[in-house]
Amino acid sequence: MSDSPSQNPFIATDRGASLRRVAMAWSLRLMTGFIVLVTLAILLHIGWKGAPVLFKTQAPFVNTAFLSKLPSTLHVISDRDGRVIETDNRGAEVLKKQLGPNLREEKTISYSGGGILGPIVGTALLVLVSVSVALLLGVASAIYLSEYARPGKTVELIRLAILNLAGVPSVVFGLFGLGAFVLTAPVLTNSPLERSLLIIPLGFAKLSFQGWDTCVLSGGFTLAFVILPVIITASEQCLAAVPQGFRETSMALGATRWQAIRSAVLPFAMPGILTSSILGIARAAGETAPIMFTAALAFKDKLPWQRDLPALAADASWWAHWEQSVQRLLGLFTESVQALPYHIYTLAARIPNNEYAQRAQYGSVLVFLLLVASLSLCSMLLRRRLRRKYKW
Repeated sequence: MSDSPSQNPFIATDRGASLRRVAMAWSLRLMTGFIVLVTLAILLHIGWKGAPVLFKTQAPFVNTAFLSKLPSTLHVISDRDGRVIETDNRGAEVLKKQLGPNLREEKTISYSGGGILGPIVGTALLVLVSVSVALLLGVASAIYLSEYARPGKTVELIRLAILNLAGVPSVVFGLFGLGAFVLTAPVLTNSPLERSLLIIPLGFAKLSFQGWDTCVLSGGFTLAFVILPVIITASEQCLAAVPQGFRETSMALGATRWQAIRSAVLPFAMPGILTSSILGIARAAGETAPIMFTAALAFKDKLPWQRDLPALAADASWWAHWEQSVQRLLGLFTESVQALPYHIYTLAARIPNNEYAQRAQYGSVLVFLLLVASLSLCSMLLRRRLRRKYKW
């Protein structure tokens, strides 16, 4: 039998087939290039519109007021000489008295003045809580599924449920967080609320299932369940990629299963697990619907640690000062906050479209992108360092 190329069914000699292959390859290149161009166009548009808000032409070249002030109502006052002055509530009252009859027009644009310190702090707190909870639960679940669970239908059903959970709309997670954490989560208290679903006496206090109200904890735990499927799936794959010989060698030297996992498996899987945390950070920081129901406010004139507490007496003991400091620390997680995604949504959907609102929108979006990129960069640098340390 002849071995000529014409008799090989896998070798195409038809010129039309060759042209189709080239056309398909170029089609894929063009579609990939189109996606890259659209992404670059979006980033350049945001940078072009937002850079004048965030940066200045004079030292220190960064608009520190935009990053260090809380959002406020912007007052745009124009006089009969054609001057246009932008100020806040307090400055508007003083300026109107100074102008007197020379005042021509005053415009007020909500949430478009001041800065975005409150939304930045709120977003950072929500991401911190959500990623911490999701990593703890996600890695624990991945270890169980990869190292302890016996293969079978039950494990396959669990994996299928995790994959389906990743496709649940975020607004559903928001309603889940509202019911599970805002209205139902357990609280230790001596005075339970009337809405409490269940009260369990513990002697020193009562365990009341009355919820945490809208706060950072409620929003953070809700976001943790949003990103949990990504972290579980990625962590399980990273654990499975570690050679089985690492486990067998550790156990042959006398280590228990948990000791083998802790010392010979987790360190080598950690770079991949951190990769999943990068995806979790990006999604948790960008969600709007879940935090609308559980944590975010459109406006708040104080930071989470600036809660109102009774003033202490001049001769108050160190214990009273320590207790008040603890209350302020807990306020970081038990207070409602502003968040950048919800702040951007408020500016875009609830404020009349004008040049002042658009300026605040693009400035907030640019800061939001830079914040997410910074968090992701830190995770990638840590992942790179761990990969250099643990090579196999």
